[in-house]
Formats: sequence, C-alpha cells, structure tokens
Amino acid sequence: MDAPTTTSGENGMSGGGNWFTPRRTSSAPTASQAADTPAPRSSEDGSAVVAASLPESQQRSVPTTQEGSRDAILIRRTMAEIGPVAHKVTSYFYALLFVRHPDLRSLFPAAMDAQRDRLLKALLTAAEYLDDTSVLVDYLQNLGRGHRKYGTRAEHYPAVGECLIGALTKYAAAVWNPEIEAAWVRAYTTISQVMIDAAAADELRAPAWWQAEIVTHELRTSDIAILTVRPNQPYPFLAGQYTSVETPWWPRVWRHYSFASAPRSDGMLTFHVKAVPAGWVSNALVHHARPGDVVRLGPPVGSMTVDHSTDRGLLCLGGGTGIAPIKAMVEDIAERGERRTVEVFYGARTDHDLYDIDTMLRIQQTHPWLSVRAVIDQQTNHQLPDAVRAYGPWHEYDAYLSGPPGMIRRGVDTLRDIGVPSNRIRHDSMETLLVVGG
Repeated sequence: MDAPTTTSGENGMSGGGNWFTPRRTSSAPTASQAADTPAPRSSEDGSAVVAASLPESQQRSVPTTQEGSRDAILIRRTMAEIGPVAHKVTSYFYALLFVRHPDLRSLFPAAMDAQRDRLLKALLTAAEYLDDTSVLVDYLQNLGRGHRKYGTRAEHYPAVGECLIGALTKYAAAVWNPEIEAAWVRAYTTISQVMIDAAAADELRAPAWWQAEIVTHELRTSDIAILTVRPNQPYPFLAGQYTSVETPWWPRVWRHYSFASAPRSDGMLTFHVKAVPAGWVSNALVHHARPGDVVRLGPPVGSMTVDHSTDRGLLCLGGGTGIAPIKAMVEDIAERGERRTVEVFYGARTDHDLYDIDTMLRIQQTHPWLSVRAVIDQQTNHQLPDAVRAYGPWHEYDAYLSGPPGMIRRGVDTLRDIGVPSNRIRHDSMETLLVVGG
C-alpha cells in the first residue's frame, strides 16, 4: 500500500506535536490491539459469547448523539459520520501506523481483515460508554490486562493516537473541527491511561501469557474436538469464564474459547472447539493439533460466573459449543456441595450436534438437583429460547446464556418477556448485541 497522505500536519493532528504521552511506561496494549478483546469466545464458529465482559444489567441501547456530555456527543457525532466508510477509516489508520511506525507491524497478525473490524468495534464501544465511568473503566481494564500478551509497551500509545486522529481527520472532514479534535484527544488520553495502568498492575501478579501443552485431543464429531491442556504454571480462573488461545500455526492470531470444566486439582484446562470454514485457529485446533503441541493462553476474562452468595435456581441455555461454560458452572456447583436447582436447556440443530449430551446426562444421574433437556431444532420446529416458554415459571431464577449471538438475543428477549428480571440475565455478549447488531 502506498504511503497515505494527510492534510492535518506532519503527525496527523491539526496542531502537530505529541499529545498522547502516558504518565508511565510499562508493558501495555496499543489502542489498535484493544479491539481484539471484543471478539467471540469460540469466535470462529459463532457459537459462544463475546469478550467485552459486561453483564446484562449494564447493557443498554445505543443512545442518540444528543445525549450525554459534550465530549460524548462530539465523539458519537464523529462515529456517525464515519459509519458508512468505516472500512476505509480503519484501513487508512493501519496504513498510517505501519508506514510511519514500521516497527509496530510485527505486533499484528499477517492478515489484517479481522483486526480492522475489531478496531472500529472497540471505538464504538468506548464511545457508547464514555459517560458511564464505572462500566467504561472495567471494560478498558480488561482490555489492558488482556493485551499484555502482544508484548506492546506504553510508549506505543502516542503513535496510535497520532494515526487515529489522522484517519478521523480525513474521513470525518464534514464535521471535523478543533472542538471535536480536542474531545478525541481527551478521550483517547484517558482511555490509553486506564489501559496502561491496568496492564502495569497486572504485570505485578500474572504473566502476559501461559504456555500450555495439549495432553488429550478427542474428535467428538467431524468438526468438534475436545482438548485438554496443561499450563506451564498455575492458571487461576472461574467456571463460566473464557480465555484467548494462540496456536503455533498462526502466530499473533488469537481466538476466544470458554473453559469447559470447573477448576481442577491437577490444573488441567478443557476446551470445546468447533472448526468452521475460514476459521484459522479453530481448524488448526480441530484438524492439526495433537498431544504434545504447545499453545499459548491469555488471561481469563468474563463475568458469566455463578453467584454463590444466593441459593436461587439457575436456568441455563447453551447452544452448540456454548454448552461448554454451562457444563463448567454445573461442575462448580457440584464440587461446592450445593443443592441448588439447575435447569439446563441444551440446544442443537440435529441429534449429531449434541456432542456432549452423554456427559451432561451422566452428571444429571448423580445430582438430582440437575435437569438437562435437549432441544433439537429439526425435531421441535422451534428454537431453543422458545422451548423455555413451555416450562417454568423462571422469574425467581438466575439465567445464563451461551451460544450463537442470535440465540442470545432471542433468549434475552424471551426471558424478559416471561418475567425474568434483567439483572438476573447473564452472558458476555454485550459487544455483539451493541456493535454488530446482527
């Protein structure tokens, strides 16, 4: 790609100079890589949820550009302006970044298509929650901690800010002015500092990534494998969470997968992976990985965990490989000796897709508080969320959803409609619902 040009000064900002200097230097992600975390767990097969880590109770519809603080209004106005040409904005941003700072190219995957999409999603998410400090800080801290694995440093942030402003200046020219630029500078400076601080704090207590050897590889169907891995050092996580995985076949390409078991005394971790067309990581893990191969794991993230402070029943909807975190939560309850009512609805298109039903039924046989129901689309002629209506009532249950984004959207609507309070509906798919919208 030819070197892009800019009309806003040598460094891509109308006033020139380096406006994005962080307070400290530490291992931390760049804002461009921050877009990697809002990606689905098991993201290549679309069957698990997104890593924005915001609970259902903190979600809301996208506001109009006339709501919120002045900076938030100006930033949303910019995002609305660049929406129709978003792909050009992100391509231009990366062109600026790699031409002006070629040393940063090695931090990114060879193929940049997915990375371009993730940058815009991250910006949209940050713009949406700019006035909601507690939600935004939690979101950004997760990004900062999660992206230490890229090996980036705090001093990369000025380069990213410079090129972001350069791209916005070019493609939001119809609305761009000094006031909007100042709003973006303030927002980006705050965003980057939160991420830098979170990464620095995390560096004191955890590695940037874990090496993990594949111990077992079981092909359950022609396109679904169950993998058990052994991390090279203790790996703390909670049932219901997920992590990012990088394989040796596709360096710097990370995908998110749920833990399919509760924490174990032997330290092993289990994942369910479905290979899909054009899924680089999923196909590598299903069709090429073998015992003895070593993968890398990012830190655990996710808020879809069991609330052990209550004895309320659990209503769990798992579609496809979305059954993995639900299985982990069931194991977590069993290991704690709790006798809470747990109702699991396991959805699939065909009998063949119920690849883990035997495991779930075995757990049910030894734990009378657990009920497992299979919902097969081709036999019932209705989808998983609709099947839940035939049972219940559910208004006193905590609800958990994990599966394809469409199933989660329909599931949330169904649960609300039948009286489940919104603050008891849990999943980690905020970014799919908010930004992708379908």
